[in-house]
Amino acid sequence: MPHLTSTGTGLSATGAERIGFGAPGYAHPLLAPAEWAELARPGAPVHWAVLNVANGPGVRPDPHCLEAAGRLRNAGVRILGHLALRRGARPYGDLVSEAHRYVDWYRVDGYFLDSCPTEWEDLSETRRLTATLEAVLDGPDGGYLVLGHGAHPHPGYADIADQLVTFSGPWAEYRWSQAAEWTADHPPERFAHFVHGVPRTHLEEAMRIARWQGAGTIFFTDRTGQTNPFAALPGYWDEIVSQIGPGVSE
Repeated sequence: MPHLTSTGTGLSATGAERIGFGAPGYAHPLLAPAEWAELARPGAPVHWAVLNVANGPGVRPDPHCLEAAGRLRNAGVRILGHLALRRGARPYGDLVSEAHRYVDWYRVDGYFLDSCPTEWEDLSETRRLTATLEAVLDGPDGGYLVLGHGAHPHPGYADIADQLVTFSGPWAEYRWSQAAEWTADHPPERFAHFVHGVPRTHLEEAMRIARWQGAGTIFFTDRTGQTNPFAALPGYWDEIVSQIGPGVSE
């Protein structure tokens, strides 16, 4: 399992070169064609992108999503199927059924487990689910799993997935946030931060915070609002891509 083979601590100067984007779920390709096209731009530093067809894989293959997934695959970007855990409230069977459809229809490389539980009491059931998802993916490395906690979970969750989203929220909170001490025992590629409402004038500060806290994957946007602020490109997309530098296919 790949999440048990990584080594290293913190984000060093060389680790900064590995920082890149994780797209937590753009709008449907018909509504956000520019966003999906940018993810497949040659050299864009995109680690992975979440495919959320209809709050899940939908009831039948969507031709527009099939086309978007194909472009990302050809560009070397990991495609993750969106599974909504609802803090552990979703039935196990429903999640496994959706996971199979994502693989059968869209050939996903892994899964993004949105609203993943954070407490120790839920760890055993979440471990059961991630073990099953690896079997569904049935690849040489068991696929790629990202746990969308949105906050620091119990450290045991780091043993059952490739990456944990340990912050998801507004810039007003992120600029004063701190990483849990246990995260220093893991390399930066194990953690992701999603931050909305980041002003262009504070973009460099946000990047420094991500590096200080040891996050290897980010999504920063100036967008705000009650609806999903991560559903479209940030207004400074070209600028932040230039800051991070060209991506390297893994």
